Amino acid sequence: MNPIAKSIELSDGRTITLETGKLAKQADGSVTLRMGDTILLATVCAAKDATPGTDFMPLQVEYREKFASNGRFPGGFQKREGRPSDNEILTSRLIDRALRPLFPDDYHADVFVNVILFSSDGKDMPDALAGLAASAALAVSDIPFNGPISEVRVARINGKFTINPTYEQLEQADMDIMVGATLDNIMMVEGEMNEVSEAEMLEAIKFAHEEIKKHCRAQLEMTEMVGKTVKREYNHEDNDEELRKQVWDTCYSKAYEVATAENPNKHERMDNFAAIEEAFLASLPEEERDAKASLVSKYYHDVEKEAMRRSILDEGKRLDGRKTTEIRPIWSEVSPLPGPHGSAIFTRGETQSLTTVTLGTKLDEKIIDDVLNHGTERFLLHYNFPPFSTGEAKAQRGTGRREIGHGNLAHMALKRMIPTGYPYVLRIVSDILESNGSSSMATVCAGTLALMDAGVPIKKPVAGIAMGLISENKGQNYAILSDILGDEDHLGDMDFKVCGTKDGITATQMDIKVDGLSYEILEKALAQAKAGREHIMGKLMETISEPRADLKPHAPRIEVIEIPKDFIGAVIGPGGKIIQGIQEESGAIVTIEEINNIGRVEISATNKASIDLAMNKIKGIVAIPEIGEVYNATVRSIMPYGAFCEFLPGKDGLLHISEIDWKRLEKVEDAGIKEGDKIQVKLIEIDPRSGKFKLSRKVMLPRPERPEVKKHDENNND
Repeated sequence: MNPIAKSIELSDGRTITLETGKLAKQADGSVTLRMGDTILLATVCAAKDATPGTDFMPLQVEYREKFASNGRFPGGFQKREGRPSDNEILTSRLIDRALRPLFPDDYHADVFVNVILFSSDGKDMPDALAGLAASAALAVSDIPFNGPISEVRVARINGKFTINPTYEQLEQADMDIMVGATLDNIMMVEGEMNEVSEAEMLEAIKFAHEEIKKHCRAQLEMTEMVGKTVKREYNHEDNDEELRKQVWDTCYSKAYEVATAENPNKHERMDNFAAIEEAFLASLPEEERDAKASLVSKYYHDVEKEAMRRSILDEGKRLDGRKTTEIRPIWSEVSPLPGPHGSAIFTRGETQSLTTVTLGTKLDEKIIDDVLNHGTERFLLHYNFPPFSTGEAKAQRGTGRREIGHGNLAHMALKRMIPTGYPYVLRIVSDILESNGSSSMATVCAGTLALMDAGVPIKKPVAGIAMGLISENKGQNYAILSDILGDEDHLGDMDFKVCGTKDGITATQMDIKVDGLSYEILEKALAQAKAGREHIMGKLMETISEPRADLKPHAPRIEVIEIPKDFIGAVIGPGGKIIQGIQEESGAIVTIEEINNIGRVEISATNKASIDLAMNKIKGIVAIPEIGEVYNATVRSIMPYGAFCEFLPGKDGLLHISEIDWKRLEKVEDAGIKEGDKIQVKLIEIDPRSGKFKLSRKVMLPRPERPEVKKHDENNND
């Protein structure tokens, strides 16, 4: 096949070009995407048949960035790309969440989507293009897919929306969201913002969708051009309609009874549902049970899902008996742990987070060395989800993609509330001890409490809530659910999480699994989320309403001083000698860096005396000697002609023997001065040519009176 290309023009004149038929032609679908000097290769491969017994969509998405794309060497000993970075994992999740719901329900073949960044000039952001590249690869393949989709980033800069901003533009934005959608429906939203209203966020989503429609039309045209309008045939399910009917007839009324029983206990409810399936299996002839078990499980899942949905849509009854707008009971406390610098427990229903805050110095900054992002991060949030939180009997392994994604959402929600220029490096760790519902939103709430407990002067408290939607007939009949359970998330049509202060939204994440969701429903859902968020905020304020006035006694103290750029070298000293000496003498940790042509010095210690000593040393180094000023000096060396004294750190002056005392001295020691003595001196002269300093001690001593001279008597003839 000869290469086929299709171009999409953005509103600002930039062009995205999609090309197929040139690279990676053995993949089921392969597309090269180019915008400026940013080039992505997206490939997709699907197995011909499904693995027997698979009843889900085994999709795996990998987004990777090559260091060579930006002319850089990888760090580390190996000097080659290793495990995916957090940024690559987060981008993979963004692609996955938009693609996954659009594969046919009965399609169960393994599908692997790979998107690789091969070129970048560091200006355009490739994560905003990766979803389009992945969808285009599916569009030119014969893999069954109910797309296409595209994803775009929307930033609001000086009050105006911009599609796919550059890195430089994004620094000025007060809203940064990623939106994934088909030609007709929004599928995914995720991003952070600076306390915007629900109406402003909806406006941004609509703006994104108009751009995405252009991307989808271009892909549909590419599908026609490559002749892939007819997708491959498959049969990944062997159904037994008689057994399906038998399961429904036998189990539905019992499942509906459990669904409407209003049982708030998750495990009891699960056991009651499971008992219905087990009873049905037991009713089958023993020789048929093993062969039919997987189909029974599949059909019973559908029974359980429908029973729950009908309970909500027809009866207005949720599984735990709550109203659709009702939030589960909340309790929280601060300082449950004495060791951390701040800690809190937040419990909402059967979801619980134990969160700690640690305050650190510049030495604790996270060093980021990604392909296009290399720098430091001063605000860290880590989220852990151990198996015991859901009662699972299995080992806890390394950090998973879900944990990175949930932690990132909470990070986005809180980070804009950290004061600009706050001297501490902050690390929040949320350990989920119990989960049935949104643990990421519990992390936001517990994080707010722990920050205030630590004495961090956050701008405003942040609360978060997880919402759900059950709908049918393209939204003609629906129910919006506040504070969803795990089952309501799994069996529902949409889940979305909204975090914010009393004045607006700071972060959001939406996953929409149903066609035809109107903006009117989304607007109502956001309004209901706001009411729920305000209720949760009220509960947080009952526990602690503002940051503590001071840090915990064992927290490090940090003071910051800015010095002229020219003095940075003087503070550091040759080979770091001066700064190391200050740290050794004071016991404080001193770090220094240049920011905007200013030296920023951080001094940290667990006691004020150490900080004051180090601060005085540094102030002395950067102080400009002034003639006439009196200084406390240290005698460093004694010469026949005088003594050299350090009157400011790193600055020595000569105290000439004639300036030690009013009386004549034969040697310096006659004045009782020896090396190491502390004496007061006055700076009396700075040589304009050499810059040498002349000191005096005698000018501060009382001057002895001269002997009286006998006056001449004019009348005396003698």
